[in-house]
Amino acid sequence: MVNRENGNEVVVYGASGHTGRFVVAELVRRGLRPVVAGRRAGLLSEMAARHGDLSVRVAAVDDAAGLAATVRGARVVVNAAGPFLDTAPALAAASVAAGAHYLDLAAEQAAARNLLDAHAGAGVAVVPALAFYGGLPDLLATAAAAGWERVDEVTVAYGVDRWWPTAGTRLTGRRNTVPRLVLEDGRLVPAPRPAPETSWQFPDPLGRQRVVGNPFTEVVLLARHLGVARVTSLLTGSALDDLRDTTTPAPAALDGTGRSAQRFVVEVVTRRGAEERRISASGQDIYASTAPLVAEGVLRLLDGRTLTTGARAPGAAFDADDVLTALADDGHLDVRRSWTSPGGGR
Repeated sequence: MVNRENGNEVVVYGASGHTGRFVVAELVRRGLRPVVAGRRAGLLSEMAARHGDLSVRVAAVDDAAGLAATVRGARVVVNAAGPFLDTAPALAAASVAAGAHYLDLAAEQAAARNLLDAHAGAGVAVVPALAFYGGLPDLLATAAAAGWERVDEVTVAYGVDRWWPTAGTRLTGRRNTVPRLVLEDGRLVPAPRPAPETSWQFPDPLGRQRVVGNPFTEVVLLARHLGVARVTSLLTGSALDDLRDTTTPAPAALDGTGRSAQRFVVEVVTRRGAEERRISASGQDIYASTAPLVAEGVLRLLDGRTLTTGARAPGAAFDADDVLTALADDGHLDVRRSWTSPGGGR
């Protein structure tokens, strides 16, 4: 069982960032008292006071001794500080050395691959990319493919009506110059250039949208554990246009929770021969919706509801259907499923 009286069980590094603030608020809502950590002492202290005097630990990611002190005594460390190409190696290593489970929010494929390779045999769980981009479609595809020994193809369609990028998103984009990968014939290969364009009929509220090939960490995650031959990732072209436009503003809070007006639908189609399984998750604000994903992971690591140790994709570390059901029951996501049999029936 989780000891919710212990304020040192969970450390959130990057807690004062845009997504980090959502993560801390969600953990507090669930009765935990996380340590807020990162580089900016003033902002961290303000956050700690806002949530009832949480503990604060300050360390730079290149300060090995400071990081060791920051994660000391923790059972779970959440890394919400990008770019993860820079922060994940040091923070994951410090967490593993301290005997703490590690989660991050990486959308960068190279960051996830590096962790999966470096900590495959760790005695704790190391779970990269437990976030909207990467982790959510990995969980959706895993749930859809349950009971299949092989998967011929997975298509991930990210539907985002608008993308108001945070400063952290823009910084990560500038830092992430590693060529993106797709999965073809069971092998990770460079994504085609120029990126393919097509259209996709999303569930409500988005409907038909122009989409562009744009792979995130889900490709790397699914390649590791699902036995899939081909993974294709698509993103609404209008959202990609927003991201590329340097004048697009940062997210503006719509309500007291800090969420923006942004709406999204992530649809995943898994195929085995003539059999197709379609699953979608819709909600509000891609940054805010990452927080309950992280919280579900944290709770499972604290109470032992994990499937394995070592570096694993979210769908390999947790019971994917259980996580999605919990998120739907708590009102964070609207999850819909549609299975099509080889004969065409439902």
